[in-house]
Amino acid sequence: MPLATRRVFRLSLTVALSLAAGYGMQLPLPYLAPIFALMLTVTPAPPMGMKGLVGLIVLLAVTMGTGLLLVPVLINYPATGLMLVAVGLFVSNDLSVNKGKAAVGAFLTIGLTLLTAAGVASFALALLVAKVLVVGIGVAVLCQWLVCLVFPEDPVTQGNPKALDFEPEQSSWIALRATLIVMPAYLLALINPAMYLPLIMKSVSLGQQGSLVSARSAGRELLGSTFLAGFFSIVLWWALSLSPNLWMFFLWTLLFGLYYSGKIYGLIATRFPASFWINVVVTVLILLGPAVQDSANGKDVYKAFAVRMGLFVAVTLYAWAAVSALEYIRNRRLAGSGAPSTAAELPSC
Repeated sequence: MPLATRRVFRLSLTVALSLAAGYGMQLPLPYLAPIFALMLTVTPAPPMGMKGLVGLIVLLAVTMGTGLLLVPVLINYPATGLMLVAVGLFVSNDLSVNKGKAAVGAFLTIGLTLLTAAGVASFALALLVAKVLVVGIGVAVLCQWLVCLVFPEDPVTQGNPKALDFEPEQSSWIALRATLIVMPAYLLALINPAMYLPLIMKSVSLGQQGSLVSARSAGRELLGSTFLAGFFSIVLWWALSLSPNLWMFFLWTLLFGLYYSGKIYGLIATRFPASFWINVVVTVLILLGPAVQDSANGKDVYKAFAVRMGLFVAVTLYAWAAVSALEYIRNRRLAGSGAPSTAAELPSC
């Protein structure tokens, strides 16, 4: 089987299998497992070994421990706590941009924001979120191991992903930009964690995507991927309603995942970069996951979907504004110093 085809099947099957496992195990936030699977599998590389998994869990444990220590600071000294969280987000985003560790940086961002937001509401909720993060990553890695036995990566393509080739100052601006994209959603989550936790996941995805686009293409890519994800979510929800069970949820996710993966790896022609389609997949999972839980709890699914979609569009508009504003400030600063502007276009993937 050609390598590109193997990658398409590997990514789509890993995501679908993680989704089935998350819902089958009745995890509190089951849609996190397929999102983690996407983050770990989308880069063309062999799955992490046991040593890498232990290292990632230890890193997450340190992050979650730090997050729990920040909870009393956020409660008693909000301004100081928010500044410390912002510094942590900047470090995580800098790890993604400068060190080529996009998945690890995203995990650290998610752990820091979700855990502290949940901890402000309830320590028990923070422990539950910590458990979900560790179990979700474990499920994603296990599914990745199983799928890679059938659809392996070629040995000649193995290797660690390289960091994006940015100037040091430009890298700092990009990490700052991603941090500013995440912070408003985090502030909302501090007010009502149960309602706004999916918004944090969306903002993290936008922060990752925002580090790969320029101001000129930000509106088309950020807003376009969000609206397209809303459309795919409606279609997938309608298809799932024909036979609402876990087996069909797995199969429909696999079918749609084959299409997304084909776009991501260029097997299906597309005008958009891989980051665009990755954000589409993440947004679909974030929209569908809570909708399934709302349906099981007897809530109004369509009203909740409309609210979430409105919030996602709002945070996407803010992300677009943040990208444009920081690019404008940086270009003005470079023009004032007489240095040539290097922020015209960033790599698309």
